[in-house]
Amino acid sequence: MTYPRNQFEPQDGDSEAGIEITQDFEQFSQRNDVFTRAFWDETVRTKATDGFFASYRMAASPRRGDGFTQRDFALRNAAWLISDVMTDRYADQGRREGFQASISYDTPVAPKLVEVADPAKMSAEIKRVANFFGADLCGVADMDSRWLYASRIDTRDFSEVPNDLPEGMTSVIVLGHEMDPKLVATYPSALAGAATGREYSHEASIVMQLAAYIRNLGYDAVASMNDTGLVIPYAIKAGLGEYARNQMVITPEFGPRLRFSKIFTNLPLAHDAPKPKGVRAFCDICTKCADACPVKALPFGPPEVGGNNVSAIKGVRKWTSDAEKCFGFWAKTSTDCAICLRVCPFNRDFRKWKHRAWLKLALSPLRKLALWLDRKRGGRVKPSAWWNE
Repeated sequence: MTYPRNQFEPQDGDSEAGIEITQDFEQFSQRNDVFTRAFWDETVRTKATDGFFASYRMAASPRRGDGFTQRDFALRNAAWLISDVMTDRYADQGRREGFQASISYDTPVAPKLVEVADPAKMSAEIKRVANFFGADLCGVADMDSRWLYASRIDTRDFSEVPNDLPEGMTSVIVLGHEMDPKLVATYPSALAGAATGREYSHEASIVMQLAAYIRNLGYDAVASMNDTGLVIPYAIKAGLGEYARNQMVITPEFGPRLRFSKIFTNLPLAHDAPKPKGVRAFCDICTKCADACPVKALPFGPPEVGGNNVSAIKGVRKWTSDAEKCFGFWAKTSTDCAICLRVCPFNRDFRKWKHRAWLKLALSPLRKLALWLDRKRGGRVKPSAWWNE
């Protein structure tokens, strides 16, 4: 495969996006993702990790603790269902689509092209269609091949195979999907995992529908979720938000409370630009996520190059978590943990004026005051309260 840019050189917009790479930069191998390692790496794979994955198909045995009852697991698993159905379609071919492989075409590329005279108008059209299908955010980034996986995985034996993205892709459409704030407030719990699962199921349908729309216009479009490439750099370059200490993208609409999906395409589109507003400066003084992490997987201090395990990308200066500690905690609880999301000061509903006022303060030189005002927020809500609402 060839792409329009050399993946090992700094690119336009890196500074605005807060991206700093070094000469040691390497494209990330999907095989080293901690979730993939849990299937083949004996230093990560345990009975707990096997049970973790199995629990998403059959509810884990209920145990003591609010938020971990059979119905909590049942709701979580039901929320994941559509994503699971799509993911399993070509498992016999070693393609776990949406996670270890891009999503197969369900519609062909139309033989006749719709002429695009104005890429800016087409970008606006794509954003409108994305919103129609249910995406909460949409931005467009350039095709920056540095963030593609160096290879993908054949899930039959977890061997590396070529990352089969077609040549000629020029843009990455990034979609954001808001997670339910009331469920997020109950992390860590199996109930809260329904917020994650619902958005994976939503994004599976939305990203497939938008890609089908583009192919019907006569252009190539590859629907993608966690597969094919790292979505966070694309989301930042598409102007949707800024990178934070908790490893998430902070957006001005929903803070960190959303999932991302993407579409690779050769449809002529105008690209959005990164929009730094001051999240980095706030995270420099805030350690709420790192303080709250039960296994201390999140970093204190300034961003650094690399990380302390093989699941860290090489040659990028950023905040990097200890993926093994993080996933180990997930496995023990049989569900995902997003305490770092729940306690984040930016986890607010910015549709409300009081939270918009706080955001303005947080992104200003008065950020210490904003952090002080946030000191009592982010506590866990009992999952039973959600059921009894």
